[in-house]
Amino acid sequence: MTRARQKLLTRGEATRAVRAAHSRGERVVFTNGCFDLLHLGHVRSLEQARSYGERLLVAVNSDASVRRLKGRGRPLIPARQRAEVLAALACVDWVVVFPEDTPLATIRALRPDVLAKGGDWSFDTIVGRWEVEGWGGRVVRLREVPGVRTTRIIERARKRPAVAGRRTSGQAREGRERGQ
Repeated sequence: MTRARQKLLTRGEATRAVRAAHSRGERVVFTNGCFDLLHLGHVRSLEQARSYGERLLVAVNSDASVRRLKGRGRPLIPARQRAEVLAALACVDWVVVFPEDTPLATIRALRPDVLAKGGDWSFDTIVGRWEVEGWGGRVVRLREVPGVRTTRIIERARKRPAVAGRRTSGQAREGRERGQ
């Protein structure tokens, strides 16, 4: 098993890992997202989130959850792969996939010390804020990398013409119809 795969936990395993970290006096930072295409904005946010504690746990939306939130055609990458890519980052200690549309149940189960969300979220809309603050934790908003958004990257990629020498799906279909 690779080091990255060892960081992939169930919610129950993550709960035990967080409790063990707390017993050692370590602060646990929690963040979450779809992470459908890992990009510079994600990496910088995760590194910044890690700076608020000794451990960083990243909760990743399941495939069904991403589909409900982002619509048909998403996610582009299956949850298990998204989780393993995140787990390969040095700043990430643990990754858990959650099936709900919000991470509230996971936050309640794990009881992190710090809840970190991207700067595009207002404090009033951060799911789990009241719970974390209620048990004495801290909620932080992370700096954004301007103009770097997964949805924009996907939109740009879909608008690009086919690579020279390769046929688009429409061209391939036409070729099959003509027997080519």
